[in-house]
Amino acid sequence: MGQHCFLATLLTWSLRRWLVAGGVGIVTLLTMGLPTAVIANPVFGRSIAPTTWAMDVLIATSALAGLLTSTYVRNDGPALVRSENTAGIAADPRSARRGALGGLLAYLAIGCPVCNKVVLIALGATGAVRIFAPVQPYLAALGLIAL
Repeated sequence: MGQHCFLATLLTWSLRRWLVAGGVGIVTLLTMGLPTAVIANPVFGRSIAPTTWAMDVLIATSALAGLLTSTYVRNDGPALVRSENTAGIAADPRSARRGALGGLLAYLAIGCPVCNKVVLIALGATGAVRIFAPVQPYLAALGLIAL
């Protein structure tokens, strides 16, 4: 059994898979970035400015969500490199659950700690800043790992 770089598999992806990856990535970027106000907009606001790493986490989450989702798309059609199994292997259902969990954790990580109603009710405004805000980078890391 030969070893190869896992990135080499991306060369066997069809245009359809890449379009899905790009589309889902953009939708994820907007659906997570706008309500958390990591992407400035006139509809949503924040009580506490986004962290310096929030945009990086948002971009990485969007890219990974797009790539994960595209693995559920049939891989037929033109590709840069052809492999023996171009139709693709059915994705593990657990990967979808891990992906959803990763997206949720990333969403909680980039959101304003005092704008999160559940955190605010559970910890109060002071607790949200003193307890939840310091945990957010760890939530981001766990979310990216899950994705």
